[in-house]
Amino acid sequence: MSNFLKTTLQTLFIGFVLYLSCPAAFSQTPEAVYVDKQGVMRWKKNNKEAAFFGVNYTVPFAYGYRSHKALNVDLEKAIEADVYHFARMGINAFRVHVWDTEITDSEGNLLENEHLRLFDYLVAKLKERNIKILVTPIAYWGSGYPEPDVKTAGFSSIYTKQQAVTEEKAFLAQERYLQQFFQHKNPYTKQTYQDDPDIIAAEINNEPKHTGPKARATEYVNRMVAAVRGTGWTKPIFYNISESPTYADAVAKANIDGVSFQWYPTGLVANRTLQGNYLPHVDEYRIPFDTIPAYAGKARMVYEFDAGDILHPIMYPAMARSFRQAGFQWATQFAYDPLATAYGNTEYQTHYLNLAYTPAKAISLMIASEAFQRLPRGKDYGTYPLDSVFDVFRVSYGQSLSEMNAAQKFYYTSSTSTRPANPSKLVHIAGVGSSPVVEYKGTGAYFMDKLENGIWRLEVMPDAIQVRDHFAKASPQKIVTRIEWQEHPMEIDLADLGGEFSVQGLNEGNARTANASAGSFRITPGTYLLTRKGKRMHKGKLTTPNNIGLNEFVAPKPLTKEVQVSHFPFEEVTAGQPFTLQATLVGIAAGARVSIAANNLSGVWKTVPMQQVAPYKYEATLPADLVTPGLIKYRIMVQTQDGKYVTFPGGHPGDPWAWDYVADNTWQTYVAASNGALELFNATQDQDIMVYPSLWKPEERQFLTGEKPGQLIFRLAAKELTGEDVMGWQFYFADKLEGRQSELASFDKIIIRARTTNTKPVQAKLTLITDDASGYAAQVTLDNMMREIEIPLNSLKPSSFMLLPRPYPGFHPFWFKPGKVEPFKLEQAEKLEITIGAGLSPAEKSQPFSFEVESVRLEKSGK
Repeated sequence: MSNFLKTTLQTLFIGFVLYLSCPAAFSQTPEAVYVDKQGVMRWKKNNKEAAFFGVNYTVPFAYGYRSHKALNVDLEKAIEADVYHFARMGINAFRVHVWDTEITDSEGNLLENEHLRLFDYLVAKLKERNIKILVTPIAYWGSGYPEPDVKTAGFSSIYTKQQAVTEEKAFLAQERYLQQFFQHKNPYTKQTYQDDPDIIAAEINNEPKHTGPKARATEYVNRMVAAVRGTGWTKPIFYNISESPTYADAVAKANIDGVSFQWYPTGLVANRTLQGNYLPHVDEYRIPFDTIPAYAGKARMVYEFDAGDILHPIMYPAMARSFRQAGFQWATQFAYDPLATAYGNTEYQTHYLNLAYTPAKAISLMIASEAFQRLPRGKDYGTYPLDSVFDVFRVSYGQSLSEMNAAQKFYYTSSTSTRPANPSKLVHIAGVGSSPVVEYKGTGAYFMDKLENGIWRLEVMPDAIQVRDHFAKASPQKIVTRIEWQEHPMEIDLADLGGEFSVQGLNEGNARTANASAGSFRITPGTYLLTRKGKRMHKGKLTTPNNIGLNEFVAPKPLTKEVQVSHFPFEEVTAGQPFTLQATLVGIAAGARVSIAANNLSGVWKTVPMQQVAPYKYEATLPADLVTPGLIKYRIMVQTQDGKYVTFPGGHPGDPWAWDYVADNTWQTYVAASNGALELFNATQDQDIMVYPSLWKPEERQFLTGEKPGQLIFRLAAKELTGEDVMGWQFYFADKLEGRQSELASFDKIIIRARTTNTKPVQAKLTLITDDASGYAAQVTLDNMMREIEIPLNSLKPSSFMLLPRPYPGFHPFWFKPGKVEPFKLEQAEKLEITIGAGLSPAEKSQPFSFEVESVRLEKSGK
């Protein structure tokens, strides 16, 4: 690096540090918002509409605090690291429900303790990044989750959520607390929350549960608002309207400026990753309170949202679109995983979002933030799949891709062939994978920001590799995502940089330098300055609203070096055809050999080498002579340069060919006969079923044995059909089709083996749901004899289908029918739905119903 460049960078960085360390770094001109008569939040300084999008984050409190302490992590440094990543993702909003139980006594007196200090420190760090804050001072619950509750002195340890909004002593404790909380002065900013211009609003409490007289509910809200206003608070105050929907009118008539909502469109805590296309679940945010006169003129905010148990990086931009259509101006995801514990996703198992550990989802949140701040309120983009393209944004389930393609910004969550709208005007690029402007082999996120003509800042995160189901039961001892620091090739195609430019490390300890040739170079994680040949930097200003310094970089180091293999076998493959197995391997040293040992129960094992086709990705093709009707068992063997083995599944050390090697774990795949059926569902093996309604009692939901030995039958029963007047279930089966793709065109009928225990026959509907969210159904009649019923595939007709799992809150749409329907294609089918109840009279629906399903399969004519 030249002395001139070093001096320039040092001067810029020192100035940046001084800027942040000076009190003037905090906003001196209040940028408070107000709510106009139409219920629109606007900036006081210019009357323009405001929009805020970001995250919840919990490190100062509860498990977030305890988990960091258990790891001996410096909490202040942890907060600084995470807030830097917030800035890197471009979000502009933060909210969390303060665990009042950790900062109060039983009478509501504020405790000036470590939790409150860390919250104040977090506020100060957020301010440095120009991230606005909404304060929710009351959480109502204990601080244990996911661990057992910890005994605290706070009033929330005495009063339940229901008592807190009905009992006078609880009112008094909360009033006392709110008065002291809003008079409290942050020791880092030297401001109260009222005086702090970056704290823009308050929400009284988190998810209140109202019971009793509605007048008492209105009184409670008004008294809490008065307690806050009594401290001099003049900013907007919100109150939850969706948690107790029958009390919405009581809330709306209270002295509040806005109402708060939440959205968990795919339910919570499935204990596994949900598979399939869930974009229909976020197609619309339905608000059932529009008919309440007092609701008009209230601002709308979403305090928490997430698509729980879903890894696809497509949900957040679609949710942002639906939020804007519904008129929301604030939305904060719950909850961002702290960097120190994101390796195991232990904080909230059903949620998983972190820039380092879930890079594609993090970029999708970045895109969603842009969409939320760009899209107009109230605009309808149609019904999915028509609304998968909106403004400069696009989401694709098939490509697992969210994308923003604007004149100055080009962001994408996975490899895309889309060309930038205007490459010469690009200022910001962010992505995972490759695009026409950046080709990159690593699996982490990267960011490019233009500093001036011919000079860009590049930031590259380390690789993130999934090694276990992110949403299965969590433990601090279990790593679900591995981090690896590897060197990868990168190629940049930007006319502004040209084909020859220098690459120079900026972050601490990064002395790496390189010169690109034809835009190509090799890179390791870090922050870099890219300078066009013959160019010198003059300004060096990073054009971001969140105050990112030139040499800043935060990334986790690897936690383990052990060899791990992640592999999902085919359920079934076609006989006589070779098929390719894929696996993810982490911790493989250079020179190691990877192979598959397979056996079709003939007594002879065949060894096939696996080839690396991408970082951490290996493939091997099993030959046709091994793929005979029956069963194939196999294992993956890793042999190091010194001859040592580790074999999977199980990760067993030792020579698998040795006479005394006793581990016998294998994967297995069935090989179908030439005329073999293809099973979509079998109750004996397939129990990950989504049911409506939530039938959990033994007499309502059962896996039973029947006449066939070893065969289970899935049974649903209800005393009457309530709710949506239907009973049914869905099952994801797309993975069962993968190994038999070449045969799919020859299947022409569905065979369902089922019955009802009702004395009279009942009409059931069988629906196949495709990956473009279209349903195709046929009616079948079930009597009280278990029998096989044949349905020709060409008899399936377009139909709506249930949105399962049910969302929270539950007032969102139940049935979905796409805005565009294509002819049915079996290769696109991914879910099975079976229901009863359609077309019944009210009297009929009040009768008991049941049905039992043993299996559902595809067959070929002539079998």
